[in-house]
Amino acid sequence: MTRLAEIEGAISGRLVAEERGLGGLTADELVHGVPHAKFINASFAYAKPREPNRFNPANRGARYAALDVETCIAEVGHHFTRTLADAGDFNAFVEYCETIASMSGIVIDLPDHPSADPDAAKGYPAGNALAAQARGQGRNGIIYPSVRRERGTCIAALWPNAKQSVVQGATHWLTCGGEPKFAWGAL
Repeated sequence: MTRLAEIEGAISGRLVAEERGLGGLTADELVHGVPHAKFINASFAYAKPREPNRFNPANRGARYAALDVETCIAEVGHHFTRTLADAGDFNAFVEYCETIASMSGIVIDLPDHPSADPDAAKGYPAGNALAAQARGQGRNGIIYPSVRRERGTCIAALWPNAKQSVVQGATHWLTCGGEPKFAWGAL
């Protein structure tokens, strides 16, 4: 093992989680030997300690998806511009690779729930309480209406092994040109 690989292994949240667990995630929950396992595991290993998301707490991530590309881009674009706002610079260009997967197990279908509140201070605590209850009941995920795109449908996988048959889809770009508004397209 090279010195650089040793350093990466010591600081990479995904590698640490795969070896010995991290936060609220145990190593045996993660997936191994399947296509795109790194990306699936990273979704769960890289939680935001100071900023939980809609259906994952500070110490455990989730794998978020949508049923169509437009909804996915609306959701990703929202978080992209929030990250740029935190950095104080709305000049960026990024590429995202779409992944297409199936989902296994029993899920909760939420046509209407307080977790769908666009105000994160209200929606995220309600979503996290529901996700904790769902994980406790052995549910694999939550299907919910998109907060960022009317009539869009999103899915949060609560366990790494719930995402199956993952394949890479198209590559898309997002950009901001100095304003908190993004544009996107396919490569």
